[in-house]
Order: sequence, then C-alpha cells, then structure tokens
Amino acid sequence: ANITSTLEETITGIRVVKAFGMEKSEQSKFKRYTGDFFKTMVKLTRIGSLAPPLTEYLGVLVGVLILWYGGQKILVDQTITTERFFLFLVATFSLMQPIKVLSHANIDIQQGLAAGKRIFDIVDTQPTIITPVSPTVLNAPREQIRFEDVTFGYDPKKPVLEDVSFTVKIGEVIAIVGPSGAGKTTLVDLLPRFYDPQKGRVEIDGVDIKEVDISQLRGLMGIVTQETILFNDTVKNNISYGSDGVQPQAIKEVARIAKAAQFIEQLPERYDTSIGDRGVKLSGGERQRLAIARALLKNPPILIFDEATSALDSESEILVQEAIENMMRGRTSFVIAHRLSTIRHASRIIVLDQGRIVEQGRHQELLELGGLYKKLYQMQFNL
Repeated sequence: ANITSTLEETITGIRVVKAFGMEKSEQSKFKRYTGDFFKTMVKLTRIGSLAPPLTEYLGVLVGVLILWYGGQKILVDQTITTERFFLFLVATFSLMQPIKVLSHANIDIQQGLAAGKRIFDIVDTQPTIITPVSPTVLNAPREQIRFEDVTFGYDPKKPVLEDVSFTVKIGEVIAIVGPSGAGKTTLVDLLPRFYDPQKGRVEIDGVDIKEVDISQLRGLMGIVTQETILFNDTVKNNISYGSDGVQPQAIKEVARIAKAAQFIEQLPERYDTSIGDRGVKLSGGERQRLAIARALLKNPPILIFDEATSALDSESEILVQEAIENMMRGRTSFVIAHRLSTIRHASRIIVLDQGRIVEQGRHQELLELGGLYKKLYQMQFNL
C-alpha cells in the first residue's frame, strides 16, 4: 500500500517534487518502502520454503515408523498378514501427495486471507448515507429550499456548522462567503447529502431530503467545484458523463453556453480529442469550462458552484464567469466565492463565520451594515 500510494503521489505531483528539489527524498522514501516490502517477501518465502522439506521429512519418518511397526506385527507378533500390511502401506503413501499439495495451498490461503480481510473490511463497511426503503418522489423544486437549525461536524464534538437556518426561494442566486474554515463548502455539501447533519434538517418544498432517493436528489443538482475532475477520455465523453443517450448537438450546445466551443473547435479532433489524465492537456480555464458544460448538460434545477473561478487567471475567470452567469439563468444557485466581485449581483449573500450565519442581505445592504462582509470587501480591494 505504501509503495502504491508513494508512486501515485510522486507521479501526480511531479511538478511540485521537481520545483522543491525533492527528487532524492522521494527516491529514498520509495527505496525504503520497497526495501521493507522485499524483507517481508523474503521472510514469507523462507517460511514457505520450509514446508516442502518438512513435509518430505515427516513423510519419510512416518514411512520408517510404519515399516518398523508392520515388521513387528508380521515377523514377531504375527497378528497381521503380509498382504494386509502392504495394502495399508500403499493406502498410507497414496495420502502423502495430497498432504503435500495441501501444505503448499495453505501458504497461498493464508496470504489470500490477509488480503481478503482488508478488502472485506472495506466491502462490509455500512454506508452512513442511505436511501429510505420507501422514498418520497421529489420533482424539480417549485417553492423553496430550507435549512432548519442545521448543526454538523466531521467530529460530532467539534461542530463546523451550528444552528444554521435560512430559506431560499426557487430561482434565487445565493452567495455564501466568509473566512477560510467558516463552513461554506460543508454547508453546500449537505444539500446533495454528501453528509447528513447531526441536528436539524434540509428541506426541498417541505420534504426532508433524507426521505428522498439519493440518486433522484443528486439528479436535481449540477455541481462545479474548484478542483475540476476530468477523466482520461474524449471531450465528448467528459461532457456527457452521467448523461446517457445524449445527442451530439446537445453536447455542442452546452459547450457553446459554457464558452468552451471555441477552444474545442481548435483541438486536433475537436470533440473526439482525448484530454489526458485529469484533463492534463487542457488549461485550467478550459477544464473548468468543460466541467460547467458537463453540469449544464444535466439541465439541473439546482446549481452549486464551489470556488469555481478562484484558481483561474483574469482572462479565464472572465470567460468562466460569463459561462456561470449563462448557466444560472432560471435556476436556483448556490455560489461560494472568495472573490467578492463575482457575487455582487446575487439575490442574497450569506456571511458565515465560525459555523454560524452572522449577516445576510444584498451586496449594498451588507456594505452599509458595516460588519464582517464590509471588512472582507475592504481587505480584498484595499479600501
């Protein structure tokens, strides 16, 4: 496990390794892990190599004892005939080969049991997020989304969110801002039920989302995060990921809305171009626009943007921001942003601090309030 994880980390983070001159350190770490693995395999091989000679030795010893005992019974005691003794001898020695095979098999079985235990520990883990036996059917939301007295913590003793309550009308754009660690991402992660709150509830049109089938619930949402996850596949297959039987024209249309069509048309094979592992052949802005197109193809009524533009340069940010604005039209949207300039026109801004809502309102209202939002705004724009 250590060898595999070290290889994966080093290969995926090769630029960081080179930038910080850590090649020798990573090499020594890999040598240490492979050395430990080698020693373990040598130990196992030694133990395994003892089985055949030990079995042979025991076989010879048993054979000698049987011959001695049989000779006593035939020649001295005369209690058994020669024919019966040889019949017994043949039967005994015919068992030796299966015993040897079982001895070899036992080594493989023990190794398999050790690996199997680790696998079954994972397979047998009970999921904490489950679909109810008789789920409530929830269509596209028509009225509101409500967080009611929500408290959640990855460690229940240390809540990340405490008594969070707010209501979102369908079609509103809700921006969520606050210092790092305030609980912004955690808050929106409760909506698609990546986690369940320890206290309180999240409702869509008055229905507790715990009562809804998870697949149906998540089918209502399109999610675009800061860390764009793409697959080693074509542009077309990445955009249509999770959307079966989609027509090529629909893919091109969402690419146009997401401001991705222009760069896709310049690729060698356009929509059939392979983008490499995690989209390595594309720039950050291009990857983000593909992620937006992928979310848009689902045509979800609810959108979640988690720092979708924070890692982009100014030019890419403008294009991605335009794509996001195109995408949000007519949809209920939750936008997490550190760059406050991107959420000025939100229907409402919710300000989180230490897991609690400390302010909420429109951009100008919060500036006039003179609280945390104004402080963050002034820090960002050096006012």
